Amino acid sequence: MLAAAVPPLFLHATYQPHVSIAAASTTVDVTLADAAIAAVAVAAALRGRREGFGPLRRARWVLAAAGVFAALSLLALATPAVLGEEYAYAPHVVSALKLAWYALLLPAVVLVVRGAGDAVPLLRAVVLWSAAATAWGLLQFVGVVAEFQGKRPGQREPSFVGIHDFAALSGAALTLGVAALLLADGRPLLGKRWTIAALAAGALGLVLSGAMTGVAGIWLGAATLVLVLRAVQGIDGRRALATAGILVVVTAGTAVMRADTITRFAEFLGIRDRGADTGIESYAQRTLLAYIGARIWLDHPVAGVGWQASSEEWAYAPYLDDARRRFPDEPAEAFPSPGRPWGVQSLYVQVPADMGVIGLASLVALFVVAVAAALRGARGSPIPLVGLAWLLVAAGVWAGVGLVPGIPLAALTFVALGLTSVRG
Repeated sequence: MLAAAVPPLFLHATYQPHVSIAAASTTVDVTLADAAIAAVAVAAALRGRREGFGPLRRARWVLAAAGVFAALSLLALATPAVLGEEYAYAPHVVSALKLAWYALLLPAVVLVVRGAGDAVPLLRAVVLWSAAATAWGLLQFVGVVAEFQGKRPGQREPSFVGIHDFAALSGAALTLGVAALLLADGRPLLGKRWTIAALAAGALGLVLSGAMTGVAGIWLGAATLVLVLRAVQGIDGRRALATAGILVVVTAGTAVMRADTITRFAEFLGIRDRGADTGIESYAQRTLLAYIGARIWLDHPVAGVGWQASSEEWAYAPYLDDARRRFPDEPAEAFPSPGRPWGVQSLYVQVPADMGVIGLASLVALFVVAVAAALRGARGSPIPLVGLAWLLVAAGVWAGVGLVPGIPLAALTFVALGLTSVRG
């Protein structure tokens, strides 16, 4: 059931069949991905009833930390009222509940995946779906099929997932292939053909996505795998060198895909002379949005301004004049406005802006306990290391994505958190 949930969980909302339900002043879209989560949760409950709920006790610290973060997200809905500001409660309540719904994947994975054998269908499903996404992205790249904005060949592609989610899925497949490559002389994880497929699909998919945050994530994941496996069982130096070579090629390919954007960012930083104005440049815009988010946090350090409230005009407007003075060369379209609620677009800035130091501490605690759980289980099973590698890939991609629940990246995050507690 968990393996069958991979395709709907890693599919963009544009392609999701859904049912819209009116609720207060907004609508709730129930998608195929939501149904997949429900099915996985039922399967987990049935297995727990049959074989016991002991794995939940083993994962209690990760579950507790995730529960605290989800609870704080719901509590943050009240912050705008405390500040005396207007706030569109209905859509934000739905958004916070969507985060809690996706968080159900964490205990479900803990109950369903009770050992390395149970993880095999999930791992193979990720490889197969990554290969399908990469093939579709390649067809978009050569102009055979359209993406969300029509046929736009020769540029970074979203496949059927979305730019950042494509990077997350590809990064998960690539780090899985790296883990299998490094474990080949010890505990086998995938067969040779599956390993090659994971490496090829993940590497090409990440290049096609053009997401440098995904590149950062795979370096974090692969480096952690090498360091931990070297300490646990030792690794073949040639395999470690091959891993480094793969990552260098992926990094170079992704940099080529984003060459123009990187050049514009260098101009923004003053490293090179500025060329002709080409409109909004993503790295420069993310920097100015992060500046606004940081200013919001500094003025509301304890509890922030409320769940996703950093995209509200009353939250960001006081800092626009300062931002324009600090970034005078950026076009007007790069700055947030009621018609362009860009948001902060980075988890690590938006969490403190929306939820203050309390939310940031909760997020850090969740990451720390998950890493600790994975390291404790590394000697007994390769699956916690896969979970840790996937978590680090997600951590990299979240640097370029704000608090957006209900996306494939959120699914990967909670699945990875669940895998860190697998034993056996």
